Amino acid sequence: MGIIIAILIFGLIVTVHEFGHFICAKLSGIKVLEFSVGMGPKLLQKQKGETKYSLRALPVGGYCAMEGEDSTNSDPRSFRNAKLWKRMIVLVAGAAMNFVLGIVMLMILVCMMDQVPTTTIKGFSGQRNDDGTVTYYAESYETGLRHGDKLISIDGTRIYSTLDLNYIFDSITSNEGHKVVVKRDGKRKTLNDIFFEDKAEGGGVIDFGVVYKDKTPLTVIKGSGDIFMSMSHIVGLSLKQMLTGQLHKEDVSGPVGVVTAISEQTKNNESIVDAIYKLIYMTALITINVGIFNLLPIPGLDGGRLLFCLIELVRRKPVKPEHEGYVHLAGMVLLFGVMIFATYNDIARLITGG
Repeated sequence: MGIIIAILIFGLIVTVHEFGHFICAKLSGIKVLEFSVGMGPKLLQKQKGETKYSLRALPVGGYCAMEGEDSTNSDPRSFRNAKLWKRMIVLVAGAAMNFVLGIVMLMILVCMMDQVPTTTIKGFSGQRNDDGTVTYYAESYETGLRHGDKLISIDGTRIYSTLDLNYIFDSITSNEGHKVVVKRDGKRKTLNDIFFEDKAEGGGVIDFGVVYKDKTPLTVIKGSGDIFMSMSHIVGLSLKQMLTGQLHKEDVSGPVGVVTAISEQTKNNESIVDAIYKLIYMTALITINVGIFNLLPIPGLDGGRLLFCLIELVRRKPVKPEHEGYVHLAGMVLLFGVMIFATYNDIARLITGG
């Protein structure tokens, strides 16, 4: 059951992406030959006007086929004959729809919370004494943080939500001084050599609490936007680690790993609400990841095609379709190779249990 749910979620994310291309192409007057939900053999197909609408057997994606995407075409309504700004909008629209889906998922997620967390500090680990004084166990308080400080960054890493805090604290392996930027009394303040350690028995790295706000339309929107920024930020950091070699090759994951990760979220939950919460979280993270990845200037991806549009904007004339096609073909071969490698990693982890 978990695998089926995972495949459907993955299919939803890709279909939403392709729908972005489809709707903007239609609105721009570009001829759409086919819009398909799913891949593989056709189950249903309906011709409406110039466009075929298909439902296919494998719910793992979809596609939007436009006239003249990869070749010169005499049809005035082909993709390549459309105005440059229209083509750019169509290319960006897929990722934009992934971001819209992510925001919607995060708004649902925040609505499921009892209250909306912020990054403003409220309370440190400690104990109130009989004489009214407080003995603090929190190293962060002892080294400079205070109640009401709004956390801006730690060691140069921007903090948008508590998700960033969890990401940062998960990476802290030793108790060393950190550079923390906070907003205190309306002004930015840089604090050096801040230590994070709860010295109480059983304490960990996180030695402070944060302010929680009641749910209102404004706090839900603000909280959703903050988590969206955090997820985008974390995806960006992961891509940076991959490009700089900080991410081990064994950590690279493909579709099998994604489906497995989503499937795992349906197991060992305290309640159905807990399972739904985790699935929404994973859906939001993956769709934001897909949106960002597709905008990278890699041949074969939307970002690669967008790069050629920008070159055309500067040169005032397009690159020859056959030349651009060769570049995209090379990019697709490279991406296909990476996908095979990632899938190999996924299967190896399933076999070894790693």
